[in-house]
Parts: sequence; structure tokens; C-alpha cells
Amino acid sequence: MSMNPTVTLFLLALLLSGAGVMAQDRIVITDNDLVGGETYNWTSNNDYVLDGLVFLEAGATLNIEAGTVIRGLGGPDVTTGDNTSALIISQGAQIFARGTAEQPIIFTASDDDVTDPFDYDIIDRGEWGGLIILGSATIARPGGSDGIEGIDAAESRARFGGTNDADNSGVLNYVSIRHGGAQLSTDNEINGLTLGGVGSGTEIDYIEVFANLDDGIEWFGGTVQVNHAAVSFCGDDGFDYDFGWRGGGQYWFALQGPGDPTGRSGEHDGASPDEQQPFSRPTIYNATYIGIGAEQTASGGDAGRSLPLSVLFRDNAGGYYYNSVFVDFNGAAVAIEDRTDSETDSYARLQSGDLGFFNNYFFSFGAGDTPADLFLAIDQNEAIVPASSANVAATFVANGNIIADPVLNSLDARNADGGNVDPRVYAFGPAAIDAPVAIAGYDTTEFYGAFAPGAYADSNNSWLTGWTALDHYMVTGDFTNGVGQVADAGFLLDAPVPNPATQIATIGFALPRPAQVTLTVMDLYGRPVLRTANRYDAGDQTQRIDVSQLPNGNYLIVLDAAGSRLLQKMVVAH
Repeated sequence: MSMNPTVTLFLLALLLSGAGVMAQDRIVITDNDLVGGETYNWTSNNDYVLDGLVFLEAGATLNIEAGTVIRGLGGPDVTTGDNTSALIISQGAQIFARGTAEQPIIFTASDDDVTDPFDYDIIDRGEWGGLIILGSATIARPGGSDGIEGIDAAESRARFGGTNDADNSGVLNYVSIRHGGAQLSTDNEINGLTLGGVGSGTEIDYIEVFANLDDGIEWFGGTVQVNHAAVSFCGDDGFDYDFGWRGGGQYWFALQGPGDPTGRSGEHDGASPDEQQPFSRPTIYNATYIGIGAEQTASGGDAGRSLPLSVLFRDNAGGYYYNSVFVDFNGAAVAIEDRTDSETDSYARLQSGDLGFFNNYFFSFGAGDTPADLFLAIDQNEAIVPASSANVAATFVANGNIIADPVLNSLDARNADGGNVDPRVYAFGPAAIDAPVAIAGYDTTEFYGAFAPGAYADSNNSWLTGWTALDHYMVTGDFTNGVGQVADAGFLLDAPVPNPATQIATIGFALPRPAQVTLTVMDLYGRPVLRTANRYDAGDQTQRIDVSQLPNGNYLIVLDAAGSRLLQKMVVAH
């Protein structure tokens, strides 16, 4: 993996504490174990393992206690004949998963040790399926109903859609969904969280999808509101909506990793067919979308196409983004489909006022830094339409969008003494103040983006802290200046030599006793780019690392041994 060194540098602040499961009973759940009309209580003293596609049928209620871990078996381990495992909440059933920041509810792979930040990684995707919730709200499909993506069309319990836009499928609070998206067949994977026809009576707040093979969260119609949503390191899109979703959300965070296959942070589709009502038109406030790097490439997915994008609107999708931050993508910012074969397309929605971006920050895009570079109209073949693109760019400028650095917290000269780093806007930066007032139903904030602003090492943690996989897998700590030595519990880590490095860097460290040592090189978004793990004897040790293939920029050296974590800065300069 690699990073873009030119943008404002920052790293997600992550804790090692993680919500773990200790000596729980392992309870295997198959589809036969959940039936309609019953109430089930899953508690944190047990470890629940999904074996195959498990449906919670109509009339049933599933209560999940804070701190509970639910695991999904992968294809080879499934005993039921299904290709993978997933939990599907059918129409008329309800799930009440009420975690907390201290005790999140975690859905993950069957053998993921949720107390160990190094057994799984950001590239471990498709290990199981995901969580699917199906409701009875309106969707834009002929007849008003459909079968959900990824499940056999003949399965009646996988139907969704209806006429009750206030439908209530339950509650998701502080739920983290990790390492899912198993492939059922070619180009047919399960999203981390799928919401089919879910109504506005459903509460979803503090939800995470981490390292999913397909999309992070996808809506198929419905009216549900989703707040405090984090999607990272997915193999396809971050936030995807289809079939006339008319809900909304506030405080969304999307993070992509360079090098790996990935999609767009936002892929927004309309009805099917194009003329089918209702059209998608959600309202999204305070999003922060971070791409793979303005100068980086992806090995597959939409980010690897000839025209990579941060956000795409197509078919007849509308929708609104307000007070948001879009940074560090390898292509253009936003494209709006202007089809040659339809008058009912997203470009028409822009002209009618059903699609708009208002008062957002855009910074560091591979396509350039002018409105004409960033805001486009494209046809159904993703070819740029020049005349329509000029109108799109003019509309974005008129709506108060800003092409400038929003200044996110970082390891730059302002913060030379070190401390926690994170994606909040800097407390004294331009995006920390003067955000316009929100419409009714949304919080009015002074700041742009998904997180309240803060100075570099203050105690105002982001809402990611404590419960997310991002928090569990990455790094928090005090960072040195990359010279001298840091120590903890008798473990010592020297600054890399040479520093800056061009080809080979030598890492020196000392151990008070024999120990398993993991050395990780991370870019300053917290993305591992190199890693070694070996057992060493007590005393002085060295490890040589090849940095010749890393782009120029700033990196972190992270040493983990016997519960101690030490960090040094390293500069790569070819």
C-alpha cells in the first residue's frame, strides 16, 4: 500500500482495548433456531456463531445485549449448504441491538479474536456475509416489492418493500460489522449492512462497517435515517443507495485504502426502471469522505477506472450533501449522469432542484483543483458531457462549495510535540467554524465534516473512539520527532536509520526479555503498508525494512511487544 504525501496528514486515533469475549460459551445458530412470533435474547456471556443464512422471521424479536459478539462462518465451514453466513431480519421482525461505546455489539468472522488488533487486518474481507434488515417502507420497484440483493430470488423471507414508510425494524446502536461481504457467486456479494425498504421508525445510530468485500452500507428504498456511520476499507462503495431511498443521515465517515480494489465513497442510484417512483432524495449533513490518495491507484473496482470519482449520481438519483468534507481522491469529486437515452436522469434532478451540494469543502483531487476539473456531467458510458459539465460546475460554485484545504488534525508542524491524531477538523482551521444552519431534523453545528473539531492532543475524542474496528486496529499514542529513543516497560525503540530513508531503513530496538515483536510501517492515515512479526531474544536487535517502493512522505514505525507499543516517525525521500 501507499499514501499521498501532499495532503494534510492525519491518522485515526485507535485504542488497543477492544471489546473482547473471554471464555464465553459458543452457541451455533442455524436457520432452524429462529422462528416467527418468538422473542430471543442474545447475551454477552455467550459467543454466537451464524451457520448459514439465518432468518429472523416475521413476528419475531431479537434482543442483543451490549458487548455481545456474533460471528459468521465462512463458506468452507458452513454446514447448512449455504455459500456463507448472514443474519437476515425479515419483514415484520425486529432486532434490538443496543451496544454502547464501552461495550459495542460486534459482528465479525468466526475466528477473529476481537481482543487482538493483529490477527485480522484491513485486507481481510469476505470472511462471512453481513447483516440484512428488510422492512415494509416504499421502494421504487414495479409492484412495490422485490427480493433483496445477494439472496436467492425464490426465498420469500427475503422480500422487502410495501406502503408503510414509518415501519419499525428495531434499533442498531453502537454496532460494528467487520470482515464481511462474502461472494455468493460471480459479482454477487453481500453488503456489510443492507437496508431494504427499512422505514423511518427504525433507529440506526453509531454503526460501522469495516473491511467488507462489497459495499459498506447499501439502502434499497425506504425512509430510515442513519447517523454516526463509519465505513472503511471496503472492496466496493462506501455508501450506496438505490430504489428510491428518501431518508437521510448526519455524521458519515468513509475511508479508502490505496492499492487494493475499492469503489467510490458514495454511489447513488435511483429507481429501477428509471421512471419508477419514488425517486431517491436523501439529505446528508456532515460527511467526511477520504479517498485513496490524489496520486494513488487502485488495483480494481471503480477507483481503478479511467474516471475515478468520490461520489457518483446516476439513473434518476437525487439527494443533498451539506457541510461536508471530501479529500484525497485520485480522480474527480462528483459526477452526475446526463444520459443520452433518458430525460429522467440525475442531471435532470439537478436542474429541478432535487439534487444539490451546498457549502462543502473539496481538497486534493487527482483530476485538478478547479470547478471544471472536479464537478462533472457524464453520459451512461461515463464519458464527460462538456456542456452539461459546465453547468454542473457553475451550480456547485453558486451553492457555496469551497475548493480549499479544510485542515484536518495532523502530524504537521503545529503538532511537533506529538499526541493523538485523528480526522477531526483542526480547532483553529477554516472548517471548524461558520458552517451554515441545518434544516429541521438535523443538528446545527459550527463545523464541517463528520467530527467535532479539536486541537491536536486535547481530550475531545471523535465519536469513533472506543467501539469501532478503526479504533481497535489502528494506533493511538505519543509520537516522537523521529530522533532519539522511546521506551516503555523496558522495551526501547530507536529512530530509524537513515531518516529520511531512500532504500533500506534499519530499525533498532531492545527487549528486556524474549518476546514476539511486530513491527508495522503505517502511513499517516493509519493504513499498514509493511509489517514483520518475529520472536527475538532479550537485548539489542535490528530489523532492516525495504522502503524503496513506498512513495515519498511521512510514515510511522510501530513496535508492539508484550503489551507495549512504541512509535517513531520515518520520512521516505527518494
